[in-house]
Order: sequence, then structure tokens, then C-alpha cells
Amino acid sequence: MAIKIYIDQGHNPQNPNAGAEGSGLREQEIVFRIGIELAERLRSNPNFEVRLSRPDADTQIGTSNASSLRLRVEDANAWGADYFISLHTNASENASASGSEAFAFSRPSAAFSLGEDILDGLTEATGLRNRGMKVRSGLYVLRRTAMPAVLVELGFITNAEDARLMSTRPDLFADGIYQGILTYTDV
Repeated sequence: MAIKIYIDQGHNPQNPNAGAEGSGLREQEIVFRIGIELAERLRSNPNFEVRLSRPDADTQIGTSNASSLRLRVEDANAWGADYFISLHTNASENASASGSEAFAFSRPSAAFSLGEDILDGLTEATGLRNRGMKVRSGLYVLRRTAMPAVLVELGFITNAEDARLMSTRPDLFADGIYQGILTYTDV
């Protein structure tokens, strides 16, 4: 039976819940493209089924931040996903902050282990620093999913080099996450 991966491109194309901006780029556009590329890789492998929170660039989820998050989680839960991966770009007032990091509800957990493998894959594919896995039990998409969930901060949109890489080479980020999923699921 195929492993069901729910890819949540973490933000809407416009507010509410539109995400960060930096380096002349918009988070929601970067994570949309990386999510689409990741879905293509997973769909090419018969061991996986995939669902995207935003199958189209103009897909708007919810009428508030709260409903946007709730509807993403409800969709994944209703579909019966085995894993939930939420894609984001990080932001910092410190323009030199760089690298990828990820969050899980608890440690030890399946989500924490999956996140570690995803971060290893991202570092290998992109060359960005692995800032490590962290526990964030208060994040709605980690707390309310019925399956292991990982929130991945791909890189810093406020760092010119991270932002350029995410914008011009979404394939590298999709490759890294895909490799991490393969390593974790051992398929």
C-alpha cells in the first residue's frame, strides 16, 4: 500500500496567512513551487500517494489565519495521510541568518526522525547549513494532525543568498526533501 504524503505549502497567495516577504520575494510563491516539484518526485514513485494543500497557485485556504491552518489539518486528517510536511521560509531581522531547520511536536517521535532525515537531505542537496530539529508543541499544524507532522523552514527569505537559491533552484529543495523522505521510509 502506498505511503500517503500530505504536502502543505504553508501560506496563501494573499492574506490572510500570506507569509513572509524578503529579498524582493514572497514566501507563498517559493513554497508553492517547491511543493509542486516535491509532489512530482513523489508521484513518480509508486510507493507514494501525494496531496497538496495548494494544487494551484491561486488556491486560497480559509478566511483567517486560524481557519487557514484548521482547514489544512482537516484535509490531511480526512484524507488519512501517513505524514504531513509543511513547507515554509524563515525570516529574521539579522540578514546573515541562514540555513534550514525543522520542527516537530515532540521528541522522540516519528516526526522528529523524519525531520532529521529531511534536513540531512536538504543540506546535501542545497549546501545550506543544517540548523537542526526543534520541538514546537504549540504549532497548530504539528499539534492537531493525526499523523506525524514536520514543519520545514527551507531557508531564510531575509538572507539574499538563501532567498536566491530558493527562488532560482526550487528543484534542489524538492530533491533534498524527497531524499529525506526516501531515507526515512526506506522505500
